[in-house]
Amino acid sequence: MQNTRYARSGMVCSVDHLASAAGLTMLDRGGSAADAAIATNAVLAVTAPHMCGLGGDLFALVHDGGSGGRAEGSVTALNASGRAGSGADPGRLRAEGHTVMPLRNDIRSAPVPGAVDGWLALHSRYGRLPMATVLTPAIDLAAHGFPVSPLLAPIASALAHHPDFAAVSSPGQLMTRPGVARTLEAIASSGREGFYQGEFGRGLLELGAGEYVPDDLAKPTADWVEPLRVRAFGHDVWSMPPNSQGYLLLLSLGVVDGLDLPPTPDHALWAHLLGEAARIAGHDRLSLLHEHARDLVSEAEIARRRAMVDPTARLRVRGLTAEGDTTYLCAVDGDGMGVSLIQSNASGFGSLLVEPRTGINLHNRGIGFSLTPGHPAEYGPGRRPPHTLTPALITRQDGSLRSVVGTMGGDAQPQILLQVITRLLRHGQTPGQAISAPRWRLGTGGTGFDTWDAPDETVMELEEGAGWADGLSALGHPVAGMPYGTGFGHAHLIDVLPDGVLAGAADPRARIGAAIGR
Repeated sequence: MQNTRYARSGMVCSVDHLASAAGLTMLDRGGSAADAAIATNAVLAVTAPHMCGLGGDLFALVHDGGSGGRAEGSVTALNASGRAGSGADPGRLRAEGHTVMPLRNDIRSAPVPGAVDGWLALHSRYGRLPMATVLTPAIDLAAHGFPVSPLLAPIASALAHHPDFAAVSSPGQLMTRPGVARTLEAIASSGREGFYQGEFGRGLLELGAGEYVPDDLAKPTADWVEPLRVRAFGHDVWSMPPNSQGYLLLLSLGVVDGLDLPPTPDHALWAHLLGEAARIAGHDRLSLLHEHARDLVSEAEIARRRAMVDPTARLRVRGLTAEGDTTYLCAVDGDGMGVSLIQSNASGFGSLLVEPRTGINLHNRGIGFSLTPGHPAEYGPGRRPPHTLTPALITRQDGSLRSVVGTMGGDAQPQILLQVITRLLRHGQTPGQAISAPRWRLGTGGTGFDTWDAPDETVMELEEGAGWADGLSALGHPVAGMPYGTGFGHAHLIDVLPDGVLAGAADPRARIGAAIGR
């Protein structure tokens, strides 16, 4: 059982204790939660390239803590997901025989990375410290070395074609990333120009061989957008609008809020009802989700989907309508600002392509595009792909910050958050209890990004320690047991208690994660 950590005036949670410590350092120096989140993410970009990095995308939700005399505060959303380059040609891919976007080793599945634009936009609006100060811990680790984590060591060979990774063999080994250090220094001194028009940007244009043109890198990829929200369990839960799949979390929470849940999550009926809410919310995601999708979480739509839930049996969802990897981190400062930030390469190291000068590996978020002609999410120049990234933020009815929470996990992110948030808000569990409890997910045995290809073929995969198997089988669910921590995400949570004390938990599945405060 992961213990809940408590703090008086600031807290940071992430998958890596080195990253969490960097964020806490920013709070100690008078920085905001935004400064802490950027510093934490920058360290993770150095130490956890198998989860995130400068070559990936970013989403964030921010509660401003009630600045400007507003006691209740307000929530804003940042979409820093990249767009396909000007050379994007779906017809060429189809002519080569592709029916879906290539998963690995293909530059066409790597839109222009948006993470750095996200840092800069977040810092411009909410930062207090100079960017050079915020990036100093990451620069130091990249230049002078960091101990390789037990998560990175066994899989670093996937990028052995770059010298930064070729010699990595065991946990604790000192690793340096000099190209990443130079890039972070360029961002600290020259902003986005130091990245997108600097050493990395020039290398990306060469590697793209026509996929991108200079104008693609000249246009900022970060946008402040209107977040989505739903009322559930007496709170407002917020997430990202499309192109994020955040609406799936809100739809499923809205459905569950109106169901007669068992008194504790130990009942198989609890897993059944939440699992059915997730399937009913997501079964048509492939046809609905694209960057311009709207009106996905209306009260009428929640009620329509809730009516489909049968508490006595698993539903067949096909035909109901006529029509990673990733890392999550969160920070709260002493002024009540909360940042819920998620940043990703998509699948593990992403595309397995590395910009050779800097050693920055590129994401493969383009796998979210469709190759169906005329599909609203069809791969094409300047388009954003559908995204699995699903940060969440919770406010009380008076608008004050309650929680920042999120997870890695590909298609399963909304499913994991549905369970964690229900445990927290409906059942009153502590962050440590809600985060460490065994989970279910809708599994396919595939890539982790193909859940909705055949929603009636999904299996309820149950983590070791969950006691739901027999009851779920009796309700018609195919079930499979899985070892604890195998593909069930790394979730992190900071909860603001009524007296202002911060309670947080980092996921024990991460092994080296840390929730630390001041």
